[in-house]
This record gives sequence, C-alpha cells and structure tokens, in this order.
Amino acid sequence: MTASAPLRVGMVGAGMISGYHLTAWRRCPGAEVVAIADPSEAAARGRAGEFAVAQVFADADAMMDAVRPDAVDIAAPMEFHAGICRAAADRGIAIMCQKPLCPTLGEARALVAEIGGRVPFAVHENWRFRPPYRAIRRWLDDGRIGRVRAFTMEVMTGGLIPDLPGQPPPALRRQPFMAGMPRFTVLEGMIHQIDTLRFLLDGLSVAGARLARLSDRVVGEDTAMILFESPAGAIGTLSHSLAVPGAAPRSSDTLTLIGERGTIGFRDWVLSCSDGGPAETWEREAAYQGSFDAVMAQFAGWLRGGPAFETTAAENLATLALVDDVYRLAGWPADG
Repeated sequence: MTASAPLRVGMVGAGMISGYHLTAWRRCPGAEVVAIADPSEAAARGRAGEFAVAQVFADADAMMDAVRPDAVDIAAPMEFHAGICRAAADRGIAIMCQKPLCPTLGEARALVAEIGGRVPFAVHENWRFRPPYRAIRRWLDDGRIGRVRAFTMEVMTGGLIPDLPGQPPPALRRQPFMAGMPRFTVLEGMIHQIDTLRFLLDGLSVAGARLARLSDRVVGEDTAMILFESPAGAIGTLSHSLAVPGAAPRSSDTLTLIGERGTIGFRDWVLSCSDGGPAETWEREAAYQGSFDAVMAQFAGWLRGGPAFETTAAENLATLALVDDVYRLAGWPADG
C-alpha cells in the first residue's frame, strides 16, 4: 500500500482485549477498522457499536472474503491463531497476531516458515512498548548506569485469590479461558516480561527455572521463578505468581537494573535512577493503553514503507524459544 492510502483493518475477536486494540486503531491516523469477526454475534455487535465499525461477521474467512482488508488484527483465542494467519496470508492480507503466536514453539516455527515473506507478519507483543520500558531503554542507551551487571524483575498478584463469594477469582473473571491452560503463567503472562527483558538487554538465555501450581482454580502453573543470563554477561531473575494472598489482583511489574556505576529502579509506576536525575511517573491504565497505541502506530508505519516492525513473527520466535526453554528446564510438559 502507498504511504497516503488509508489502512483498512479487519478485527478478529471481540473479547476483553479487543477494546484496547480498537481504541488504538481509532487513535492511529489514516487507519480504520472496517469490520469485526467473532462467533459471538452479541460481542461483535457490541464492539461494532462502541467503535462505529460498519460490518460484523461470524467468522474471519467470511470477513476477509467480503471486505478484503489491508490487514487483519487477530485477537482471537490462541488455538485459532495459526488457521487465521494462514487464511490471511493466502489472501495476501498483512497480519498482526496477538501473543502467544501458537501454543508451542514447533507450531510457531512451522507457521512462520510456511507464510515466509508472502505478507507482513507481526506479533502483537505490547509490553516492550509500554512508556516506562521505552524510557528505560533510552536511559540504558544514554549510558546512565553503564553496562548492566545484574537485574531482578517481579510480578506478584492475588489474581487467583477468591474475593467474592460464589464468583471466580478476579483473574478468571477478567479472562476465564486461563483456567484451562496446561501451560499458563509463563506462556500467557510472563511471555510479556521475557520479551521486555530481551528488548532491554539485547538478548537472554535461560539458565534455570522452577514452576509451581499454588491455586486449584487453574490446571497449569501459576507461579514461576526463572534465572537468566544476558549476552553481555548480566545475570538476573524473573519471578511471577498469581496466587499471593493479600496482594492486589493486578500488581505492576517491579524491576531493578544494577549497572557498573548506577541502578535503575521501576516500582509502582515510578521510574528512577541512582544518578540523581528526575524520576518519571505514569498512570497504569494510560500507560497500558499507550502500549497498544504504539504497537498499532508502528505496524501501520511499517505497512506504509517505514521501518520494520520490532516483533515480527520471525523475531518473536526468539521469545517463544525462551518460553519453551523455561518449561523444558523446569520439567514441565513442553508441549502442554
């Protein structure tokens, strides 16, 4: 497509996360969501009415055939990603697909190889686009703490702790599908932080991992502790649990980067550096939506001939490989 042509987007999926996608597209200059596909007519029509989307379809194939969008934004459940991606590629339609691309690394590799370079193919991995992490990357590039020697990242939440009688815990009210995932916290949640650490540290390898299931509300792991090494020699840990009594249902990331001559800290949406420079503060929901806005803006720019999107499907395989390493080293079933 040309730089001046409007970008016509077909949205696949009308669940909880689609609202953030649709808000971001509404804020993206020169882009328009022209149709929504979802098996739930009520969900699709609800989103269409909320965001003034002209057409609604029961399935993605019908939408792509009728509308012929320039790109599809896939926010459907993970088990449907590969089929929708193939259908889009066969029609010459550019692809933006929510993470994780596929349930396993092998499936994702096969899909990326099959589609090849036929169409632009990106994975929506929005965490690294959060404003605090973009700021941290700038601070690292500016040399404010020198080379990173060690790091810790932690996300502790009470998302699986029941809080309302007779109701699922808050994490499962928000996203019920997670209860049945045999590969859960690492594949669905921590994949965000793993990709972000890759982005900040120019790569990672997994040195060790342990997984546990503390809640009987899920079938997969809900707690994980991972040991990493970076190509530059830094060592660090990433810890996450959704089953922490007394913790907030949605806690923010806590990150410490220890450098040769200083430390960067991020806690409670406040970013600071030991060199005495001013701290930066964000509001959670604004920063969360801002990450979606940045993803869509970069993707649209790529389709108009700008720089390549950061997390192309091929690039994102490196993140999925680390996820796979975690399950393997922890002795968890690698294929779910």
